[in-house]
Amino acid sequence: MAGSVLPRWDMVLRQRSYWAAAYRRTWRGSVFSSFLVPLLYVLAMGVLLGRYVDARGGSLEGAPSYLAFVAPGLVAAQAMQTAMGETTWPVMAMTKWQRTYYAMTASPLAVVDIVAAHLLFVAFRLAVTCGLFLLVMAPFGVFASWWGVLLAWPVTVLTGMSFAGLLHAFASTVEDSTSFTILFRLMVVPLFLLSGAFFPVASLPAALRWLAQVAPLWHGVDLTRMLVLGHLRAGPAVVHLAYLLALSLAGWLLAVRRLDARLEV
Repeated sequence: MAGSVLPRWDMVLRQRSYWAAAYRRTWRGSVFSSFLVPLLYVLAMGVLLGRYVDARGGSLEGAPSYLAFVAPGLVAAQAMQTAMGETTWPVMAMTKWQRTYYAMTASPLAVVDIVAAHLLFVAFRLAVTCGLFLLVMAPFGVFASWWGVLLAWPVTVLTGMSFAGLLHAFASTVEDSTSFTILFRLMVVPLFLLSGAFFPVASLPAALRWLAQVAPLWHGVDLTRMLVLGHLRAGPAVVHLAYLLALSLAGWLLAVRRLDARLEV
């Protein structure tokens, strides 16, 4: 069913009316998670907790304050959670509950076109969510340069996309939404806590530090922080970018394969 691994972009663009209609029906429910949650995170973790951390001192990888350290990490972590929200239950709905994907394949659309359109919608949602998060951070004075923030925005989107394809592929293979609860507890929460968003990964034991640095979230957190704080290091930045791009591409290809196998059953 999938045919070529490359989507036909005219077919992908024809799906924009479907995704636009879906977003118009659901965008109000995302206002809280896209604006109020980031504001509460920054106030609680960056401002209130930050007072105690700053008073004690310690290494913050070049950040002038704990708020400046934690805020970029929170944006990258929000990208991961947004990607999960858009590619787990929605994919199960379209394969099992509403069976929308089956209706789409009854048209001239191929599986590769369908996956491309869905992931483009996820990229749009990431751009909106991460853009709003960065705007929320602006009044707190944590940005070292405007160019760094502009570059950090697509990096946070790419961080989310490094999860999106892989999660889409996983959601195409499961029959029970309980799997998503387990995934959240065993992957999302540990990564959120241990990938450098709240404290430097150098303070972790060696084994946990290695696991944290393998995860795409750490690469997104570190690159976003470097850009926002204006401490860009070319070598690590290239490694982070290549890693996130590779996972995004691999996830997309795997999502096409898994959904194709699911719809053939």
